[in-house]
Amino acid sequence: MNPTTQSVSEVEIPPGYLNIMGYVDESEVNGPGCRAVVWVQGCKRECAACFNPASWSFEINQLIAVDELAEKILSNPRNEGVTFSGGEPFLQAPALAQLAKKLKAAGLNVMSFSGYTLPELQGENAPAGARELLAELDNQRVRVLNPAFEDKITWASDQVEIHIFKDGSRLITGFRGQMGLSE
Repeated sequence: MNPTTQSVSEVEIPPGYLNIMGYVDESEVNGPGCRAVVWVQGCKRECAACFNPASWSFEINQLIAVDELAEKILSNPRNEGVTFSGGEPFLQAPALAQLAKKLKAAGLNVMSFSGYTLPELQGENAPAGARELLAELDNQRVRVLNPAFEDKITWASDQVEIHIFKDGSRLITGFRGQMGLSE
């Protein structure tokens, strides 16, 4: 493996880039407040209750530079924070930690969903960069790490959002985003 390239299951992602499955602005069901959501591509955990099995493949879907994604998120003044989801965000932890630092410096909050447990992410066999990403998060999964969010967990409900894009495609998201609604 080239030392300047991050490799996950034989897919090489250049440093400073993320392989994402999707992105949406102004979500109110993927974390507290109005926020951007970044779905990364690739997961080897294959959790039985996964909301997004289409994100498991490690094939390159959309490479985007961390700086470009930060600008995109910050260009929408309604975004109060960002949520990392997937796929498995911690398999791209080094680049997500870079992105999180930029967003937090601009005043946004950052959270992530993960199939890993907190002890796994803190352990010696954690994915590369997991500790750095954890240090940037305000909460992980439904475990609230920042006390300021303890009374704002109402977003974790049965709400869904349907985003319709300019090209006519649709995205159904939220904790009940897999309610049998067709896309």
